Amino acid sequence: MRKHDLLNGNVNGSATGLFEPPPLRSGDKLTRAEFLRRWEMHPEIKFAELIGGVVYMPSPLSRSHGVADSTVGGWYWVYHVHTPGTEAGSNATMFMENDETPQPDEYLRILPEYGGRSSNAGLYISGSPEHLTEISVSSVSIDMTQKFDLYEQMGVLEYVAILMYEKEIRWHRLTSKGYKRVAPSVNMIWKSKVFPGLWLDGKAMLANDGAKVLATLRKRLRSPEHAAFVKKLAKRKK
Repeated sequence: MRKHDLLNGNVNGSATGLFEPPPLRSGDKLTRAEFLRRWEMHPEIKFAELIGGVVYMPSPLSRSHGVADSTVGGWYWVYHVHTPGTEAGSNATMFMENDETPQPDEYLRILPEYGGRSSNAGLYISGSPEHLTEISVSSVSIDMTQKFDLYEQMGVLEYVAILMYEKEIRWHRLTSKGYKRVAPSVNMIWKSKVFPGLWLDGKAMLANDGAKVLATLRKRLRSPEHAAFVKKLAKRKK
């Protein structure tokens, strides 16, 4: 770059300033607008969140995180395929209140046109999906503190944290007094109240036994309560 260009503000053909904004860095304090501006100007950045006005960027994802993430994604996806009116996704940026912009590992939501709690905001999701899951390895400190508080305050109905080192699943359900920890039934099975038929085989999940996770789910997808939920969603469609 020529010195003349710097002196005249002609950087990348622009005369609006001397330099491009720096890339996102953990600990930066930004507004959502500035957070998104920097992120969109640096497509090499794949994972970043703005929580409480502070930028959080995870460490490189481990193999155990990737395997568990894939299993949870498959669990959500199979449920979604058999439940018209729902949507499942991974690492989607979400616009919540007060500039909060998390990027949860996996989500399952009821689509807006079927009466869901969230809406669409261009490339992003606005509001709070009904069901979120975080895979916690190096991120356990934020997943169980800042994110826990955020999801509770923003009205995420069910929040599941899978703690990989601890070999523990923490399933939380929103009540009038905040999140309540939900205990599994016999054989370590968790059952969603928001999405009938969405059952999680905890032992299989922690053992990375995806086949058994899906076998448990598929059995419940043939249940009367799931069939009733599908009919209920169909009636809501706008």
